[in-house]
Amino acid sequence: MAVVEVRNLSVVYYTPRGVAKALDNVSLSIEEQGEILGLVGESGSGKSTLGYAISGLLPGNAEIVSGEILVNGVDMLRAGEDSKPRVSVIFQDALTSLNPVLTIGEQIAEIYLYVHGLSKSEAYDEAGRVLEEVGLPRSFLNRYPHELSGGQRQRAVIAMTLALRPALIIADEPTTALDVTVQAAILKLLYRVVKENRLTMLYITHDLSLVAHICDNVAVMYAGEIVEYSSVKSLFRDPKHPYTRALLKAIPRVDTDVEELEPIEGSPPSLLEPPEGCRFHPRCPLAMEKCRILRPRLVSLVDGRSVRCLLYEEE
Repeated sequence: MAVVEVRNLSVVYYTPRGVAKALDNVSLSIEEQGEILGLVGESGSGKSTLGYAISGLLPGNAEIVSGEILVNGVDMLRAGEDSKPRVSVIFQDALTSLNPVLTIGEQIAEIYLYVHGLSKSEAYDEAGRVLEEVGLPRSFLNRYPHELSGGQRQRAVIAMTLALRPALIIADEPTTALDVTVQAAILKLLYRVVKENRLTMLYITHDLSLVAHICDNVAVMYAGEIVEYSSVKSLFRDPKHPYTRALLKAIPRVDTDVEELEPIEGSPPSLLEPPEGCRFHPRCPLAMEKCRILRPRLVSLVDGRSVRCLLYEEE
């Protein structure tokens, strides 16, 4: 049984300008505990919407119109709150996840008190232990969020995640607000805690270079659809979808000799009125006439890979 399974999920946003189709028939799975699945794509592709749908944090103007979300086999859209597996979200700005008037120790200890039923002394002892696990001293139990740096706050949020013992962690651009050196340290920490504790993580980012460092597998999103799924190694060695190839050409790489980066021409389509046929065809250098008319399906390839492109569909 897969840890996470999303089946044919469609989500819309109701806006003053009309109905935006944020997710259109999206399916993906995370098969094993300890697996890190990267979800990558440009801004507005639907990455965060998928994370919010799984965690139950969609805003009020959003609606799931079809599909299923299963975590450890439990239907997250229909099960009662008490029977749902725990899902923890690590946001981009850790300060928005922390209560400014409570100490770090109080916020972590609350989880052990009210979720796991420990006594107050036991809860604070566990809070100190989990802080040390993420590289912060026990003295930080008595500090307030404003007294910590950005990287320290993100470590505290990761400590809270470990305290919760979730079935799934959703990390939504967790290092974007940090400088490069701190970003590397947080990525290394996330990778270590996931692997050592056999947790499962959906890592959402627009940066393929980060995916290369931390993820086992990757799903590429474009305009509300999954356009390619692959292991990280296979994706970087042999990308299949023209959009994935364009993304890789637009980022600096140390494993290839590239004299000049190539931007992706054009802009992502409006999800209020997505184009007919393949949604990438207005920007695709390999577009054929049929790409303007026919909607490609997600085609399974060898080695568990899949791609949404008419180039791979049999005539």
